[in-house]
Amino acid sequence: MTRKMQGTLLFVFCVILVLVSGLCARVIYINATDGERYQKKVLSQQSYGTNTNLPYKRGDILDRNGVVLAQSTKVYNVILDPSIIATDSRYKEPTLQALNEVYGLDVGELERTLEEHAGSSYIRLLRKQSFESMSQYLSLAADNKCIKGVWFEEEYIRSYPFGSLASHVLGYTVAGDVGTWGIEQYYNANLIGTNGREYGYYDSELNLVKVTKEPEDGDTIVSTLDVNVQRLVEQKIKEFCSTWECENIGVIVMNPNDGAIYAMASNEGFNLNAPRDLSLYYSEEEQAAMTQEEQLAALNRMWRNFCISDTYEPGSTFKPFTVAAAMEENLVQESDTFVCNGYRMVAGWRINCNNRSGHGMVTLAESLMKSCNPALMAIGESLGRDAFHLYQEHFGFGNPTGIDLPGESNSILIDLPKLNVTELATSSFGQGFNITMIQLASAFCSLVNGGYYYQPHVVKEIRSANGATVYENDGVVVNMSVSSQTSDFLKDALYMTVESGTAKPAKVAGYLVGGKTGTAQKGVRDKENQKYVVSFIGSVPADNPEVVIYVVIDEIHDEAKKASSSLATSLTSEILSEILPFLGIYPEGEIDYHVDLSLLHPETDMDTIDETNMIDEQGNGAGQNE
Repeated sequence: MTRKMQGTLLFVFCVILVLVSGLCARVIYINATDGERYQKKVLSQQSYGTNTNLPYKRGDILDRNGVVLAQSTKVYNVILDPSIIATDSRYKEPTLQALNEVYGLDVGELERTLEEHAGSSYIRLLRKQSFESMSQYLSLAADNKCIKGVWFEEEYIRSYPFGSLASHVLGYTVAGDVGTWGIEQYYNANLIGTNGREYGYYDSELNLVKVTKEPEDGDTIVSTLDVNVQRLVEQKIKEFCSTWECENIGVIVMNPNDGAIYAMASNEGFNLNAPRDLSLYYSEEEQAAMTQEEQLAALNRMWRNFCISDTYEPGSTFKPFTVAAAMEENLVQESDTFVCNGYRMVAGWRINCNNRSGHGMVTLAESLMKSCNPALMAIGESLGRDAFHLYQEHFGFGNPTGIDLPGESNSILIDLPKLNVTELATSSFGQGFNITMIQLASAFCSLVNGGYYYQPHVVKEIRSANGATVYENDGVVVNMSVSSQTSDFLKDALYMTVESGTAKPAKVAGYLVGGKTGTAQKGVRDKENQKYVVSFIGSVPADNPEVVIYVVIDEIHDEAKKASSSLATSLTSEILSEILPFLGIYPEGEIDYHVDLSLLHPETDMDTIDETNMIDEQGNGAGQNE
């Protein structure tokens, strides 16, 4: 090598050395002054190793004793990763054979999937598979290291162990874990949780760092329902409907001392595990003939909770409220008497009693026992429309109860300016205005519990996923409806109504039952095609109530029985005899219940039914306000 070449090489070396030294100096400077920002930028551009959602578990719904009514069960989606299988030819055959053996998947179809999605890393083969099948597959994979490229994604499905039990109260969930109807909808925000996440990334030294954010499960809802009471109520409804055809039937069983609902049912309900199944009500041929709009209408009717969403005229079950209002205003006394000639003339209209021959002289207590319309009209007249309308609202009939269920309707009262003498007369015995079952049941509880109006509710407690109590409802008193003196009188009178009045069929051997029957004409007052709502509301034990039951039967189809409240009282007796022991209320050997017999008159037939007809002085029929 010549001297000239050596000098050139040395020069080039020196230049490179200077450049490298300058570059190193620059890197050192940048790292010292702005290294953190560049480090974050580099890490943000690095690819993730994994990114998996961890699903939360929707909270369970329990009955008051801890029995599971709704639960979320973990299932597994089978995920195929063709990109992994493509890395080694030994993986394909054993993996596809394992999928065929465990899940019955066609090998040929799987091969086509691998070919069509060779570069994919996520193909969902199956959804909602059991833990047992997943375990079987993982066992095969553990024995054969060439089974690769399949993993399992967790998911939860909602299920209802008792099928259709309490369907109108519980509700169900739809796609996206959204509650629909019932507790599922009303408490959806409590039942849902927050998904977790598991992900990994490569750090600056190319080490895989895994981070897991655990999911937050939903709260557990403890309802006030009693699964045994609900089951027996629904069983009795089913038996009744198999004997007596009707449009609808509703039953509410509740605790008058805190507003808790033990049972709420109407007709057959629907299958919570298949909420769009109409087969309980329509044949396959009938469903096939339905338009989309007709199917949706049928579903909405099936899902609708009659006990809180439908309104009707209460009939004579409202009479205790008229009496209570007059007593609170000191307009009537327990010793007052009324004369019943079988009718009362109001503004030119003859409004009949259920006993066309008349009850003669009746006491205040007997006005309820015998369900005497003229006596109630006289009491309503003494109140006047202003006070009567005020007490309707005072007893909760002017507003929804606020029960913790979606879909509650309001009552339809006659506006005060339109509450004229005729409307006041018919309203005094429960005709001419509409209410809901839950409104009347809640108000009645206050009449027999000493005057405390509790807000009705179906949820007793909410617990977090770790078991801590986050909400508790021991009963919310909304107002005081009547005095304890009025309540005591009504309990006596209602007991006598069952013991020797119009509600005899509601008796239950060994128990003190108090209550009131109701028969209300429905719709247009057409003598040729009259329709009725018959009902009974009662409490047990009558002297110190622990349970209130309300039974409403809408449009019995049998012509001979359609206006007979005896069907409602008999059904009540059957239900009570079955459910009372489950509620810890047991029969007594000999009933010792004292009432003031001086309040009673001995004469008159007690076995008449409630029926209201209005005719004018010329004998023509007249309609009433809806």
